[in-house]
Amino acid sequence: MKKFVYLASQSPRRRQLLEQLGIAYALLLPAAHEDAEALEAVLPHETPLRYVQRVTQLKLDAALQRLQDRNLPLAPVLCSDTTVALGRMILSKPLDAGDAERILATLSGKTHRVLTAIALGTRQERQQAVSISRVTFSAMTPAQIQAYVATAEPMGKAGAYAVQGRAAAYISHLSGSYSGIMGLPMFETAHLLRAFGFHV
Repeated sequence: MKKFVYLASQSPRRRQLLEQLGIAYALLLPAAHEDAEALEAVLPHETPLRYVQRVTQLKLDAALQRLQDRNLPLAPVLCSDTTVALGRMILSKPLDAGDAERILATLSGKTHRVLTAIALGTRQERQQAVSISRVTFSAMTPAQIQAYVATAEPMGKAGAYAVQGRAAAYISHLSGSYSGIMGLPMFETAHLLRAFGFHV
């Protein structure tokens, strides 16, 4: 059987990036009864780095259990989580349009960090890496924010924006990993895959 990984993510962007690396994968998504969002709850006084690392490990734990419960062929499981942070403040996925507007107003005219943690593992072994990038938004008027939120693009995105989408028109500078900001840092992912014997 061709070597492959399980991708435990519903993000089409992560699928696209994994395909870009030429890695065969199968999706390993939560069942209807699983509360995947509950894994992303922020603990009191938790730093953004500690948060993104902990959540990614929880996602891997849940995915490995899913793999066992479904009695699927064994293969490494890849999980990832992306967090947007302004200082120590974690800006999660918006709850609704109003929340998206609040988050974007907070980011307007400022530089924030995007932290993406990835974990690749089996029951016997796991490895993790973190990519940290910095993104600067130009000042956005309330009308610009409202127009962007009206596209629905911010919904379901950490920090209420997609770097590969219309938000790019307001990003004046970024440093770090563009793919990491999208949700799967290619350099770190390739490094972990090689450690598990994949040719990347």
